[in-house]
Amino acid sequence: MASDSTFDVVSKVDSQEVANAMNQAQKEIAQRYDFKGVGAEVDFSGEKILMKANSEERVNAVLDVFQSKLVKRGISLKSLDSGEPFASGKEYRIESSIKEGIAQDVAKKINKLIRDEAPKGVKSTIQGDELRVSSKSRDDLQTTMALLRDFEEADLQFVNFR
Repeated sequence: MASDSTFDVVSKVDSQEVANAMNQAQKEIAQRYDFKGVGAEVDFSGEKILMKANSEERVNAVLDVFQSKLVKRGISLKSLDSGEPFASGKEYRIESSIKEGIAQDVAKKINKLIRDEAPKGVKSTIQGDELRVSSKSRDDLQTTMALLRDFEEADLQFVNFR
């Protein structure tokens, strides 16, 4: 086993960058003319991100502003899990959360993808909320990385390449 090369597949988001994107979105919403007088705001509500406005279209526009700020800060939208707008009293709200780690069902899909599509000698094991991929050949591991970059369901990063 000592001669095997490995890397870990993780899904992590820099929480400071999320906070920076949130602050930029708050500033833009406060300054934009089309958000004047509609009660538009975006803020942290515990672990969730809460967006509010007085109409469904406005709250979707607030979400769009926040998403654009996330993209500018280098955070993939695959990491943002947003719900549908819902009425709460006189305002509409959207609750969103940032996905950290690889969920068990997604890890199983990645595992199956590696088994089916990756070169023969590549093995993967689920370790909590990350995957360890190992092989004797470093070239096979790089081929597997290229395969996983196209994975749609989660924002994946590769760490501990040895």
